[in-house]
Amino acid sequence: MKVIISGGGTGGHIFPAIAIANALREMDRNMEILFVGAKGRMEMEKVPAAGYKIEGLWISGLQRRLTLDNLSFPFKVIVSIMKAKKIIKSFRPDVAVGTGGYASGPLLRVASGMKIPSLIQEQNSFPGITNKFLGRRVNRICVAYEGMEKYFPKEKIIVTGNPVRQDIMSVEGKKAEAFKSFSLNPKKKTVLFLGGSLGARTINQSVSDCMELLIHNNIQIIWQTGQSYLPFATEVTTRLPGEDNGVRVYGFLSRMDLAYACADVVVSRAGAISLSELAIVKKPCILVPSPNVAEDHQTKNAMALVKNEAALFVKDSEAREKLGKEIVALMNDVQLQNKLSVNISRLAFPNAAVAIAKEVMQIANKK
Repeated sequence: MKVIISGGGTGGHIFPAIAIANALREMDRNMEILFVGAKGRMEMEKVPAAGYKIEGLWISGLQRRLTLDNLSFPFKVIVSIMKAKKIIKSFRPDVAVGTGGYASGPLLRVASGMKIPSLIQEQNSFPGITNKFLGRRVNRICVAYEGMEKYFPKEKIIVTGNPVRQDIMSVEGKKAEAFKSFSLNPKKKTVLFLGGSLGARTINQSVSDCMELLIHNNIQIIWQTGQSYLPFATEVTTRLPGEDNGVRVYGFLSRMDLAYACADVVVSRAGAISLSELAIVKKPCILVPSPNVAEDHQTKNAMALVKNEAALFVKDSEAREKLGKEIVALMNDVQLQNKLSVNISRLAFPNAAVAIAKEVMQIANKK
């Protein structure tokens, strides 16, 4: 059996794709899996590191403002569709899977047009334009939220949740290892800041603004900045007094399980995969949705949790002023922490990758 998978641009598209591939391999060790991504994006590094082959398309996103890059967008789409056709004719997949990202649109459009059984995995509570378009053409749509029939044909939808990285499926019993790994004090409270795989300007600026307040309140910090913000964060921490102020800075965290195991509270953007991970690890969280995403879908993701009393919410425009105070207040309110932890755990889908893999197998076998 041959499966072609497309997803990338950010970790939120790549890691679910890899999780689905791993689940498929568990079902059939002889399965051939080929990834298709966007040239120059992080999937071209992360997918081979996970042990899978990948082909690249010359494709990028359409900017919401007028830029020179937008002039080349139609040509990129045409070239990517032609390349996707060539890849599919050569690989001859039994089924195609898309988890979002720039390359996912051309690949799934071509595959569905060639009558190859196709599945898309929509991670957000509000789908983007590409997946809305593909929803009419594919055989199955795996979603993470209820009520998605507003956007997709009801008969194609199945609620599976979002796949997450295998290493965070269980963080229980890892606290001692985690505190040792980060050289932190297990007797102190710890906050984990996550800006997504590409980093988040507002969260990074807010950490800088509230760092002294947190240290004053005896709170340790694990700060994932994104690689482009690492020099900024490093400069900020060098200005702090004392030899060890309990601040740990990383461009990218490779052991998220240990980071989650340390954390009493997590501050995060509201990307769909981040929220799915937070539900799995049952962490009290403060969400700062990015306003710079299509259709403001991160705010919609966050509000889906807030209405279930499963997370706290701070607007991006207010984060630099309010975030530090919100963290200190939550750290001092154990009852609220427990309430958020219990409520977010109820939204978890721990077997999402396996559920999606089963749907992939089913539509392939129907062919």
